Amino acid sequence: MGQTELVDQKYKWYLYDLGPIFKERALHHKAARDAEPQDSEARAFLSGLVLGFNEAISILQQQAAGFQIARQELRLDDIEPDRDLL
Repeated sequence: MGQTELVDQKYKWYLYDLGPIFKERALHHKAARDAEPQDSEARAFLSGLVLGFNEAISILQQQAAGFQIARQELRLDDIEPDRDLL
């Protein structure tokens, strides 16, 4: 395997790991947010985190589509940010 292939594989595995990490943290923060009282500062803070992850996952999915990378390759095929993270 040549140097170019090794570099390509490194980035492929990086993105393969990154998708589920983002998804797991987003869903964790959403659950934590939903457990907080409606008008609490903690809920407001967690809402901001959830919106940030919504945006990040949306960008990852959009960019993947633009580069013809299937969402499955990023393990982000089972999350819809606007449905699951709002």
